[in-house]
Amino acid sequence: MDRTKLIKMFAVLTAIVVLAVLLSKAASRNSMTLTEHEKQLSQSQTQTAVPQEDGANTDGDTAQTSPAAEGPAASPENADRSEPDETPAPEENAGTTSLLTGALLNGTSQEKQRHTLAEGFYYEPVSDSLRRYITGFSYPSQAEEAQPEITVEELRYVHILHYDFDGKPAEGELICNRDIAQDLTEIFYELYRNEYRLERVLLIDEYDGDDDASMADNNTSCFNYRVVEGTDTLSRHAFGLAVDVNPFYNPYVTYNNRSRSIFPPEAEEYADRSAEFPYKIDENDLCYKLFTEHGFIWGGNWNNSKDYQHFEKKRN
Repeated sequence: MDRTKLIKMFAVLTAIVVLAVLLSKAASRNSMTLTEHEKQLSQSQTQTAVPQEDGANTDGDTAQTSPAAEGPAASPENADRSEPDETPAPEENAGTTSLLTGALLNGTSQEKQRHTLAEGFYYEPVSDSLRRYITGFSYPSQAEEAQPEITVEELRYVHILHYDFDGKPAEGELICNRDIAQDLTEIFYELYRNEYRLERVLLIDEYDGDDDASMADNNTSCFNYRVVEGTDTLSRHAFGLAVDVNPFYNPYVTYNNRSRSIFPPEAEEYADRSAEFPYKIDENDLCYKLFTEHGFIWGGNWNNSKDYQHFEKKRN
């Protein structure tokens, strides 16, 4: 084979190879490597994903706040500037964890014996944990009195809701005689529904059973095994049959040989019942009306002393 034919044959073979390569590329023009495929799939998923909430940024850049996210609800420092809600119904407090001592100590141990009027308003027996907590304070220890005139089994734990002096809903608790547990639950429920203000309603054991300290702190309370001030006679509070309401603004006033004593002494200006001031209990007050409707006697009607904070009831 001469040189000319050899060159022509090589050229033909080269043309065939080039054509084959071009046809191969044309047939596979949409193919890609595994890496390229994963990259394209990732980009596709990003583009078709569910849209993020306003302000979200999947690229790591600074988020842009949407108009809907602006305003009081968008920043914690403005949380208190939102429009006030309507008066919350008691059931809106359901599911929250109580911070009250009695509620924590009773827990759910007395739930089977619980009497519920509405969410947040109930009474139940005093648990053993709560009994131990009050013993030596509102309830006497054996060292103080071997046989108290009332047993723990006769007492009931009462949980309520109330409006504080800032107009905000708050929890409250009392211990009372079982004979008035239903009364108190109903009374405080009506007070709550009418947004009646009670500064605080705590067990007097939070004050180590000190009635003076409780009154000075304007604490509404019930059971406390103690005597009447200046006597050896057990108070109605000792039987869980009396309630003191907003005691700082409704003091206990006694008279003896033209002298006057006021309890708590810091509340002297509120002993003048002819004056007008907030939280004063008189016969036009809702608290007075509700307690007397339930058969309670008001200490403000007594002759020899005036106990404007005090409502008591006889045993059933």
